[in-house]
Amino acid sequence: MIVKRKMGYYILSEKKRRHLGGPYKSREEALKRLRQVEFFKHVERDKHQK
Repeated sequence: MIVKRKMGYYILSEKKRRHLGGPYKSREEALKRLRQVEFFKHVERDKHQK
């Protein structure tokens, strides 16, 4: 989830609202980082299932 605060855009986890990155100057930068987080989350899960 991307939220806007005074210092910029931040990435927070959906469930526990943990800080995953930021501040970013633009929403596009934050979205790019969010995609990276989601990618590696799934890579780790898939690695453990094999």
